[in-house]
Amino acid sequence: MKIAIAGTAADTSNYVSAIHKLGFEPLVTLDPDAITGCGALLLPGGGDITPAFFGEENHGSRNIDTRLDILQMQALARALERRLPVLGICKGMQLINVSLKGTILQHLASPALERHSYDCGDKYHPTVIREGSWLHRLYGGETMVNSAHHQAVGRLGEGLCAIQTCPQDGCIEAVIHKTLPLLGVQWHPERIDREKSGTDGSKIFSCFFRNL
Repeated sequence: MKIAIAGTAADTSNYVSAIHKLGFEPLVTLDPDAITGCGALLLPGGGDITPAFFGEENHGSRNIDTRLDILQMQALARALERRLPVLGICKGMQLINVSLKGTILQHLASPALERHSYDCGDKYHPTVIREGSWLHRLYGGETMVNSAHHQAVGRLGEGLCAIQTCPQDGCIEAVIHKTLPLLGVQWHPERIDREKSGTDGSKIFSCFFRNL
């Protein structure tokens, strides 16, 4: 089975490796029409989303690539049309939220910023997970995660609900859709250090894609 990764080869090597380890075929593409020949879609991490897409001016967003945003949102739209499972990671989760009419907090305030932003490597912090959720079955009620972001999900998009948060500042760390096969995580399971965190990120990929 092919798993589409909506990005470029230069920026998705960790995701490609994670898909290969499952025995699936990753297809890195920015052609939205190519999604229809795949069994699922992965929206990877990256820069910030163009603020105009959630109705705001730029108040701290950076590393913006509007063309990339458009192509990734088109890929998501194709996946939703076919009801393909979609996994969004970091920017990918935020893209899901914006595509469903949610908003982004464009720049976290301190001390949340220091807790989540990338500074010479990923940051690690605890999270709490909603009982009965998909993630709760994998990790229980609490787990450490890695962060590398200065933005966060603001108002949730239509049909989304938060299932994992940072107890120190309320930052949303994972969302699911109430009826569609959508899952988003703000952290990076494709590269999390298990020795530092005690969290096995491969569980996300294994459970999500092998249960298709």
